[in-house]
Amino acid sequence: MFIRLAIAPVDAGLQYVTFFPAITLAAIFWGCRAGLLAMAMGVGFATYFFIPPFYSFENEGLKIMAWSNLVFLVDGLLVSFSIEAMHRYRKKSEVELAEIKLAHSQVSTLNSELDEMLHKQRETEQELLISATAFEAQDGIMITDSKGVILRVNQAFTDITGYSSEEAVGQTPRLLKSGRHDADFYAAMWQCIKNTGQWSGEIWDRRKNGEIYPKWLTITEVKSFDGSVVHYVSSQVDITARKASEDRIHNLAFYDPLTQLPNRRLLLDRLRHSVSFSLRDGRHVALMFIDLDKFKKINDTLGHDIGDLLLKQVAERTLTCVRTCDTVARLGGDEFVVLLDGLAGNLHEAAAQAKQIGRKIIDTLNQSYDLAGHEYQSGASIGIALFDEHCQTAEDLLKQADIAMYQAKKAGRNTLRFFDPEMQASILARVALEKDFKDALLQEQFYICYQPVISREGRVAGAEALVRWRHSIRGIVSPADFIPLAEETGLIVPLGNWVLKTACRQLSDWSSRDDTRDLTIAVNVSARQLKQEDFVTTVMGLIEETGANPRRLKLELTESMLVSDAESIIVKMNLLKEAGITFALDDFGTGYSSLAYLSRLPLDQLKVDQSFVRNIETEDSAVVICAATINLAHNLKLKVVAEGVENEAQRYFLSSVHQCDFLQGYLFSKPVAIDEFECFIRNNSGPATKKRVSVR
Repeated sequence: MFIRLAIAPVDAGLQYVTFFPAITLAAIFWGCRAGLLAMAMGVGFATYFFIPPFYSFENEGLKIMAWSNLVFLVDGLLVSFSIEAMHRYRKKSEVELAEIKLAHSQVSTLNSELDEMLHKQRETEQELLISATAFEAQDGIMITDSKGVILRVNQAFTDITGYSSEEAVGQTPRLLKSGRHDADFYAAMWQCIKNTGQWSGEIWDRRKNGEIYPKWLTITEVKSFDGSVVHYVSSQVDITARKASEDRIHNLAFYDPLTQLPNRRLLLDRLRHSVSFSLRDGRHVALMFIDLDKFKKINDTLGHDIGDLLLKQVAERTLTCVRTCDTVARLGGDEFVVLLDGLAGNLHEAAAQAKQIGRKIIDTLNQSYDLAGHEYQSGASIGIALFDEHCQTAEDLLKQADIAMYQAKKAGRNTLRFFDPEMQASILARVALEKDFKDALLQEQFYICYQPVISREGRVAGAEALVRWRHSIRGIVSPADFIPLAEETGLIVPLGNWVLKTACRQLSDWSSRDDTRDLTIAVNVSARQLKQEDFVTTVMGLIEETGANPRRLKLELTESMLVSDAESIIVKMNLLKEAGITFALDDFGTGYSSLAYLSRLPLDQLKVDQSFVRNIETEDSAVVICAATINLAHNLKLKVVAEGVENEAQRYFLSSVHQCDFLQGYLFSKPVAIDEFECFIRNNSGPATKKRVSVR
């Protein structure tokens, strides 16, 4: 419009030329409104001012102006709205283009997401395919819910157990329980699963046909997103073949192929364990070295296959002669070894047990053999060695048994010998002593000696009955020799009953005399006696038979008796206590019982062991122990007897200083026969004096 105004004065006719460009440019650059404004200005001003006659309102001019403006108006509107329409179409096209781009972007995104989903689906399908393939692998697989109900099993599970999927689903794994594992085993398994989420181990299960088989089992928890257990998956492998292979390898390594007995390697391993347990528990171990007599002859005359038959039968026979805890091994050739484990704690008794088993083996191997139609007689020489402090290792023990075996061969074969010649002599002496002891019971070679028990005032309060043995050849046999023998052989029971009966008869005799009716007799009771079921009945029967006053009979027990069966002993003591019999605890302080038993035992006396009394003058500890024992007993309302009093200093310390109730020992009298004892009573009757009569 400004261009038009600028050039119109030169030539007014140019308005026709400039009008349309002005509107067009205004509409293009500034929009429809600017085009309309340009048109209005052109119509309202420019046309009026530039159409002659200028500034006149004549009819001709108005007519020209009207037609011109009408044409200009129509043209301007067409131009402006055409350009506006073009602008709008362009904007609409841009919007649509943006929408198309957005839609294309969204489509691209959707395509990417779809591709990703398809990829994941393919991966999932591949994983499912792999899982399905793995589920049907060689390992048996079982899936249960959180309560242990079987949901699914694979074909390998069916092949291993014999149960089909239909038979297993809905059951629990208890379907396979073999019964070989206890509740503690399964409790530990589930505790491990709870703590770690998994358990692996060897377990024995039962197939559908009842066969028990080993398998390697792995149980794994399957948890949900919230951490709760939803499934259990178990993988199981039948290891029957592997176990069989292991057993074959083990047998080749540790067992003799011919006899299936342990070989040298396994024997030495067991021997080392037995020796270590022997040192710890105080039990004895014996080793027998067995060599067949003249075995080479059968190989040379009948052949090695017949010799092998003999070795097999020797192994079988030897096994029948030993205990289940013993080991029979073959070292090679015709050499066999027997390991005797857990023999008696006493060395002599252990040797006697070993000898008894050895004699049984010799007698069994001496019987004739049927070897593929050949009758054959064979013997064996046996060497025995016992483990003691002089034997350092298991190998040393084996060497000693081997040496003893050669001693048996030198002694004429078909016999046995102990490694230690002194041991052999001791065993023979013990066997002879045992025979003589049995004869002594039948021939009444035993007698009773009585040792006085003196009160603090100096009166004879009673006696302790002590058994003695007078042998026709041996002379007086020490109780230290025959009492342990009687304990180990069980002969202490008839001997103890005889002592009880003799003591009761003596009490019955004394009851009719004024100077003896108040005396008591103490009798030592052995652990074997006290453990007899009829002990109470036996004692009461002897009292009734002899007419003895039960209140004058005192039974002495040792602390060691209470270690194994204290409750039963207390019951028996209470029954006898009700009948009036009194009890003393002998050798107090040297046993292993708890002081708590003192408050439960129906005791009347404690006896201070002579080992403490003997050392009163030389050891402060003995003084303290004696004083403490006396005070303890008095506080428990018990009387105290001190054994082994041998001089006046000991008597004064015990009776005068610490008020010990009774004394016993060589200061007053040694154990003497009944006649000497009754003489002692007469010499010490009457008022108490400071004088002490000694019978030596």
